[in-house]
Amino acid sequence: MTRSYLDWNATTPLRPEARAAMISAMDVLGNPSSVHSEGRAAKTLLERARAQVASALGAEGQDVIFTSGATEAAALVLGGRDLHCAAVEHDAIRSWCREDLSVSQAGRITVEDPGQSSVQIANSETGVVQELPAGLAVSDLTQGFGKIPFAFNWLELTAGIVSAHKLGGPKGIGALIVRRGTDIAAQLRGGGQEMGRRAGTENLIGIAGFGAAAEAASRDLEGGIWQEVEKLRNILEMVIADRAKATIFVGNESRRLPNTSCFITPGWKGETQVMQIDLGGFAVSAGSACSSGKVRSSDALRAMGYGAEEGACALRVSLGPDTREEDVMRFAEYWLKCEEKHRARRG
Repeated sequence: MTRSYLDWNATTPLRPEARAAMISAMDVLGNPSSVHSEGRAAKTLLERARAQVASALGAEGQDVIFTSGATEAAALVLGGRDLHCAAVEHDAIRSWCREDLSVSQAGRITVEDPGQSSVQIANSETGVVQELPAGLAVSDLTQGFGKIPFAFNWLELTAGIVSAHKLGGPKGIGALIVRRGTDIAAQLRGGGQEMGRRAGTENLIGIAGFGAAAEAASRDLEGGIWQEVEKLRNILEMVIADRAKATIFVGNESRRLPNTSCFITPGWKGETQVMQIDLGGFAVSAGSACSSGKVRSSDALRAMGYGAEEGACALRVSLGPDTREEDVMRFAEYWLKCEEKHRARRG
């Protein structure tokens, strides 16, 4: 069976550039904290990757703190603080913040005090992109990084959070980006790595892959590859909307990530759809990868005003640069056949 991977917001295939960088890094013997020749070679590799990630983000190298992923980066910057956030945020953000910012049905977050708020740049489930206010304390940049143009320095953020595996890098590596002069209290203590802000010998292999992936993702973005992805997303939605009249496309009145489509088919559970679609050779999701598998309605959709029953019937399709029109059309036809059978069963 030919399979099509349509769950790029959950994780992405490892880029060839990242794979090559990681394999090369395996042969680097030294510890980046050592002062001998081998250590200096490892340090050079580390700082090259730091510069690659910073450049792709529109930040400065010294602003990048490598972590084990976006979740650790969130804990590092949010722990001990009392910021505001909305229910559409990832659980890694919501776990640390007061969940009291309002959200419109279009997915837009109202921010009253930017300096005391954490607001994502884009939602993983709906794809809705936020207009971030100046002076924002923290933003989860994970889903937007590599898909939409922005620069950390232009956004006037205090801190941003990113993850490698969302843009073709390896899993288990991410970064916190902090504006110079911002105090960050280390949670992992011991050595003086990461400028004293995150102790522990750096994951040099993962970091090398992250740097290479970030550089390649930046080239793709500048080359217009996501505009082509957006065309495929729009084709998908037009085909489905033409034949599945009851299906609701979430957030399509707002600016969205170019690859993301979230749609609700009343009465047809999202988890059921995922299993049926998987049998047909397609990987999709019923929401955020970190909440899929839990039998509950989407908190993000509930925050947007959708009822629990509607939220439980959502499906997310997220495309990537490797997605082809034939993948989209095969998926649409298979999904529509399943939807027709669902309607027939319901009478």
